[in-house]
Order: sequence, then C-alpha cells, then structure tokens
Amino acid sequence: MRKKEMIAMLLAGGQGSRLGILTKNMAKPAVTFGGKYRIIDFPLSNCINSGIDTVGVLTQYQPLRLNQHIGIGIPWDLDRKTGGVTVLSPHIKGEQGAWYSGTSNAIYQNMDFVDAYNPEYVLILSGDHIYKMDYAKMLEYHKKNQCDATIAVLEIPIEEANQFGIMNTNQEDRIIEFEEKPPNPKSNLASMGIYIFTWSVLKQALIEDNRHNDSSDFGKHIIPSMLEDEKRLFAYRFRDYWKDVGTIESYWKANMELTKTLPEFNLYEDFWKIYTNSDHQPPQYIAEEADVQTTTLSEGCEVYGTVYNSVLGPGVLIEQGAFVRDSIIMANTIVKQGARVERCIVDEECVIGREVVMGEGENIPNQARSKVYDCGITVLGDNTTIPDQVWIGKNCVLNGETKYEDYPEGRLESGQSIILEGVKK
Repeated sequence: MRKKEMIAMLLAGGQGSRLGILTKNMAKPAVTFGGKYRIIDFPLSNCINSGIDTVGVLTQYQPLRLNQHIGIGIPWDLDRKTGGVTVLSPHIKGEQGAWYSGTSNAIYQNMDFVDAYNPEYVLILSGDHIYKMDYAKMLEYHKKNQCDATIAVLEIPIEEANQFGIMNTNQEDRIIEFEEKPPNPKSNLASMGIYIFTWSVLKQALIEDNRHNDSSDFGKHIIPSMLEDEKRLFAYRFRDYWKDVGTIESYWKANMELTKTLPEFNLYEDFWKIYTNSDHQPPQYIAEEADVQTTTLSEGCEVYGTVYNSVLGPGVLIEQGAFVRDSIIMANTIVKQGARVERCIVDEECVIGREVVMGEGENIPNQARSKVYDCGITVLGDNTTIPDQVWIGKNCVLNGETKYEDYPEGRLESGQSIILEGVKK
C-alpha cells in the first residue's frame, strides 16, 4: 500500500452524557448542529479541506446513527480505494476482545490500521467540537520544530484555566509541563484534544504504556510520560473559533450564535466548506402570513407561523398561529397551530400539539438531573409527541409518545420529567 505522510484518527466513541436525552440513542458526534449538520461533519470536513484523505473513525457508544451518517464517506470525498474513511469499532483480537478504555488505548488497539498506511505522522482528533482548522499548517509547524508531538492549544481566560488540561511552555512554546485542571494554573494555554505525533515515537509510547495501564488517555498517561522522557513537545496556538458543545447550555448557545446577521462562525464560506450527508430536500417555504426573523432555516422547512431567533432543521413544519423563539427544532418536527415554544431544544421527528405552551415559568433545575438541565432550557428527545393544550415549564425533559393524562391538570411544572420506557425509535 502506498505510504501516506499523515493519516487522521478521529475519536468518536463518546457518549456525551452532559447532553442528556439528546445522546440517549446516539453518540455525541452524531448530534445535529446548525440545522442540517452533525457535529462530526466539522473534523471530517477539516480533514479533506486540509488535504488529509485517510481517516479512521473510532466508534463505541451507540454508533448506529453515526455509521449511517458517515456511510462510505461520499459527502467528504472520502470514498477512496486507498485510504478514505474507515469506521473502527472495538473488536476481538486473538482470544481477547475489549472495549476502548481511554483515548490512547483506542489508538493502541488500532495500531495495525495505522501501520497499514506506514505514515510518518498521525493526527489525533476529537469528534465532538465545532471549529474550522487547517491541519496542514499544524503539520508544517510540527516539522519545522522537529517535534515528537504537537498539541493544539487555545488561549482562554486565566480564571477558566482550572477547568482544562493546561500546557506550560517556555519562550519557544516548547511544552515543559502539563497540568490537568490545576487549582492554581500557571498559564492559560488549554489543550484542544488535537495532536500530531510522529508515528514511530507514539507507537513506542503506546506499547510501553500498555505494559503498565489497562485504561489509558493521552492527557493522563501518554503526554506526561513523553515529557518525562524529554521528548520534543510543542504547543500550536489556534486563534480562531472553537467550541466544545458538551453541555445543554453550550450546545444551545453555539446554535443561537448562528442566527446573528454576521455570525462569528460562518457555515457557508466557499473556501472552507463544511460537508454533510443530507437527503435531497425540497426548497424551504415561508408563507405570506409567516413572520420569520434572525432564524437559520434548512432545506424543506415550511413556516406558516412566527419564528424568531431559532434554528430549524430539514423538513420542519411550523403551522399557522404557532410561535417559536430562541429554540432549536430538529429535522421533521411539527409544531402545530397555536403552540408556543420558547427556549427549547426539540430533537428529530417530534410532534408538538395544538396550543401547547412550552418553556415558560420559573427556572427550577431538573429534579432528576439538576447538573444537566439547569439553564432554563426544556429538551425533547427524538420521536416525542406532546398532546394538545398542555403547559410545560423550564428545565423539563420529555421523551416518548406522551398523553394528556401524563400531565397533572394539563401541566408539567418546571424541573419535572416525563420519560416513557419502550419508546419507538
């Protein structure tokens, strides 16, 4: 097989538990973003835009939707005889089989895949961030500094540095120390979870690490051991838009930013396109009586009501007299006549009944999962039905085909949940 200078290994097996009901049936990288995209579209598009044509996608948690979306890689021009995209799930090797137990352990278990391309360098990516980045420039930096490893970093406010893995560097940006969520950070250079390794060095480090650790991560094990061995590790400063959409609030905010007249993150630049696997949809339709302002509309939307400051996925129907504000409404959802939806996230294939009021009331954290649902946003899981004329407060979570009798006196107070088992998917 022809040698590749650099291949990418994209870690996409995470559950993303802080996204709550949105990741009940799919891995976090498969969650919709910006209407028609999925989160994994961003690193995949970055790869092909950077000239990287060989990508291994490592899956584990609920991979079905992700596998269906990636397919054979056609939207990203990754359907190739040599290279292209390959989905790598945990597998049995010899007499042993094991789940991936940590980020670097996942790469260790797929060393044969990497070796098949005999690359000089390996790019390690996370499948759950929103950003545009030219990895070719990062590789140039890696080669120029004769690095063993290059770690992409973002300068963050120093008061937030205790929430990240922090790289402490010398004047040349060579990394001299790595601290995971330090209580008293010495610098504000946060690791982005994007690494370029010289493969021969990483391979040796993975083999050595596996002798001592069954569960292994780059941040906790590989990078500290490389620093201990005085390998050349450099920080690559990234100065553009980057978002970790790992919580309900950060996911909602990042989507809402797209509705601005001049959004900080432009999804539609010709010179750095974001590609996705989307069905061919009819054009969007906005009725004469509709009122739509500062809203991102995907193909196939039909709007007859009022929509302000929202993101609508493909095939969404907003009926006459319905009102939607500050909300994310995902593909093929129907908001029926007279319904009022404010500050909500509604997953795919949902039906919101007539004259429903959703997202009003007091901001009381969710009783069952107060750390996940505490920012005033009500969330519906996919394939959820809300009956006519019910009232739903803030920080509520709903999933399943709910009936009027599920709502005491027609109400679901703030912080309450209705999650029905055996939901049809």
